[in-house]
Amino acid sequence: MKEAYAGSTAYWTAGRGAPVVLIHGVGLDAAIWEAQATALAERYRVVAYDMLGHGQSACPPGARALGDFVDQLAELLDALELRRVALVGFSMGGLVARAFAAAYPERVSHLALLSTAYERSPEEQTAILTRLAQAETEGPTTLVAAALDRWFSPGFRTAHPEVVARIRERLASNDGESFLAAYRVFAEADSQMAAFLDSRGLAGEGADGGGRIACPALIVTGEEDPGSSPAMARRLADAIAGARCLILPGMRHLALMEAPEAVTNPLIDFLEQQARSTGKGEP
Repeated sequence: MKEAYAGSTAYWTAGRGAPVVLIHGVGLDAAIWEAQATALAERYRVVAYDMLGHGQSACPPGARALGDFVDQLAELLDALELRRVALVGFSMGGLVARAFAAAYPERVSHLALLSTAYERSPEEQTAILTRLAQAETEGPTTLVAAALDRWFSPGFRTAHPEVVARIRERLASNDGESFLAAYRVFAEADSQMAAFLDSRGLAGEGADGGGRIACPALIVTGEEDPGSSPAMARRLADAIAGARCLILPGMRHLALMEAPEAVTNPLIDFLEQQARSTGKGEP
């Protein structure tokens, strides 16, 4: 993929055709999409970018809010003159994609949310806030070992230590302040979404924004993903009219790297559904 910058946002692009934008999760970067970007670029114009405070994008100081990440995406699309795109978000990237689709429904043709947290239970909320407090007190690297355990199945970690090592290095190399600012947004996902909608004058249309999403939606998670559980995925699919929910057997959080085809094939099929049904070439 070709690297470029739009303002202070680093992005990579490949392929030609209707645009598909890939948004990574907290603490990661655009590199996690290598397998999906390669496959999608055979059919689409793929754009993958580093979120604010991640990878090679700018790391401005101070606190973050969900709206900051939504604004970054809007500015990137404007800079690339992309009026309407398919959005694919992983984990926190799914939160950003969902917020963008709620705020700008006319700009999103398809929405795919992979391993995305939604309506955490009180116990789940307590667990992630405990991890946030640990990271703030002891440093973000104290979360790495447990994260890798949640993200990859034991068999994959044994068979592919080089992939696990790459993710470990990515997490360890993050700017600490920027990571914590983003992780707080991720940890407070449900309240962040409500606050974002309120800030954009959309609070009266539902606290989760699902009612404003009018495009086709695909919700995917791993059967054994504790942070973005199948129950969360089903609740999220129920919140978006007509959304399809797919649970990947035996997978944990980073299924898109552990079993790329299990994620990529349904994703491509989803993006091509409208083209098949309408005869148009755009998703």
